[in-house]
Amino acid sequence: MEPFPTSIHIGPLHLHLYGLGVGIAAYVAFRYCQRRLEKRSLPSAPAGNFAMWVVGFGLVGARVAHVATHWDFYNSHPAEILAVWNGGLASFGGLALAIPVGLYLLKRTWPGVAPLVLADTIVVAVVAGWALGRLLGPQFMLAGGGHLTHQWFGLRYAGQFGRRVPVPLIQAIEDGLLWLFLIFLEQRSSRRPGQITAFAMVVWGLVRAADERLLLGQDSASGSRGVQLAGVFLALSGIALLAHSRNAGKSKGRLA
Repeated sequence: MEPFPTSIHIGPLHLHLYGLGVGIAAYVAFRYCQRRLEKRSLPSAPAGNFAMWVVGFGLVGARVAHVATHWDFYNSHPAEILAVWNGGLASFGGLALAIPVGLYLLKRTWPGVAPLVLADTIVVAVVAGWALGRLLGPQFMLAGGGHLTHQWFGLRYAGQFGRRVPVPLIQAIEDGLLWLFLIFLEQRSSRRPGQITAFAMVVWGLVRAADERLLLGQDSASGSRGVQLAGVFLALSGIALLAHSRNAGKSKGRLA
């Protein structure tokens, strides 16, 4: 079996599948987010400007984090720093910039709406987009696979020797299941604002850390102990948010 292609030619156009896939996933997540806002009678028009800033800062943070953790390579190949089409976006680097920018913009974009209500609305769309992005993005980038394997599910990836654990496909399934879980939680009438966001942080953080530890490891293009620690930190932050959400709900109950 040949490695998955990383680009295609359509006439004079040379399309990098990694960037194309990420772009499609971002658009789907954006449209889905708009529909969720409208369903909750929240204005969806400001979502475009909000998404532009959050996604923009997220991409910058993701690229900076990747380059910083692979500086030995980029120091010798400076022209590759901007070659995002070859892959190289660190998820937690993107979150490190996107989350504070998003929190800052929430109140300015939707004044008068509780930030946790907005977060619960948006995070479901983000997880859905992330699942699609893993399927359409890293699956078609250089060195997109995990550890070497001789199992039947092993696939070949450009820039890597032998059959590899198909980490992008596995993560797409994981994120898809997380999306279904969040939809299930959303249908519970007893949920409190912030709980969906908190559960997303806990599950995604722990699963991402486990993937990095078990499927990618230090020899992969994106593997690092920093990613594992960031995953655990995100999960702990989610637990703290969950506790805050429950305590806030109890306080309101006493006041009522």
